[in-house]
Amino acid sequence: MKQTTSSFLRWREIPGGVWALGIVSLLMDVSSEMIHALFPLYLVTVLGTSMLTVGVIEGIAEATASIVKIFSGALSDRLGKRKLLAAIGYGLAAFTKPVFPLASSIGWLMAARFVDRIGKGIRGAPRDALVADISPPHLRGASFGLRQSLDTIGAFLGPLLAIGFMVLAANNFTFVFWIAVVPAFLSFFVIVFFVREPERPPGLRAVRSPLSLAELRRLGFAYWLVVGVAAVFTLARFSEAFLLLRAQSAGLSLALVPAVMVVMNVVYALSAWPAGALSDRIGRYGLLACGFAMLLLADLVLALGASIGAVALGAALWGLHMGLTQGLLATLVADTAPPELRGTAFGMFNFVTGLAMLAASVIAGALWDVIGPQGTFLAGAVFTAVALAALPMVRASLLFRGARG
Repeated sequence: MKQTTSSFLRWREIPGGVWALGIVSLLMDVSSEMIHALFPLYLVTVLGTSMLTVGVIEGIAEATASIVKIFSGALSDRLGKRKLLAAIGYGLAAFTKPVFPLASSIGWLMAARFVDRIGKGIRGAPRDALVADISPPHLRGASFGLRQSLDTIGAFLGPLLAIGFMVLAANNFTFVFWIAVVPAFLSFFVIVFFVREPERPPGLRAVRSPLSLAELRRLGFAYWLVVGVAAVFTLARFSEAFLLLRAQSAGLSLALVPAVMVVMNVVYALSAWPAGALSDRIGRYGLLACGFAMLLLADLVLALGASIGAVALGAALWGLHMGLTQGLLATLVADTAPPELRGTAFGMFNFVTGLAMLAASVIAGALWDVIGPQGTFLAGAVFTAVALAALPMVRASLLFRGARG
């Protein structure tokens, strides 16, 4: 018992740079989610735009972020520097935030949203590679789990703060947007002054063309197997917007529907770090399998349960599966990719899973229109079962490499 307890107290050993990157993610997520929670409503109710326009803006923004991630990760490998690109990404996001309260037209808002997502794309892969570079191998799972937990705390604090400030300011969107500027600049300040990039290990191979076929082959079979399984798994975990729609279809009032996201994100935040820390002790494979099983169970509950209680349980299980899988999948990317190609590895991983997420949401929406929510969530359960069946191959490849699996 003492040994088990001490393993969970090893958060004290996690490098300060990982904590700082977690705080950076938390602050930027608070800022971004405060704006994103209100942005569609602002476009429609204040500026009078159509829902189609909202969809086009969001679609272009997210697609841009996914594409940029590939090149930013590869560039960080070529330069041998992660922090510079991560700081540029967070800086772009911070300096576009004042545009939201100042903008008086759709054009300015589209430009701000576009640049904000470019910033997200630039920082994502280099930041994850930097976490892997900073954290020692025996604490890698805990480090990714900690960063994910802090990031998720920001994801649910942002909308809650937006609601609170909207009430205090009598629905003054501009006032809330100005408040959101503050944590964004604090995030940029923290990464510039409190995150130190480790020295490049002597003898580490220089990478000239990270996206060349030869370099992509160097990533290895185990890495591409992780990417493949993650892509199939992502087909099962479509946009959380469908959780909101399921809550509404179960009879939850419109005012309380966002509570579903709060439940999901609270469970996600509470489980991500313990899952990562435990994976350092007992291995990644078993916990990842449990995470896949939690999504399978969540899909079945949401497909077959018609009550508000069932939706709440399904949302909690969904959050638990996120906590058990997202940090671990990132850790497996770091485990399997060569150190000099980690930026490229995270960029390709994010790009492929981003495309899978887009496909998953399209499939989920089509099934919802034709069959209803049961069809959407049962299809998710099928995709999860396929990914779960493929997990033994990941374990075998990790054991072959001598990685912890």
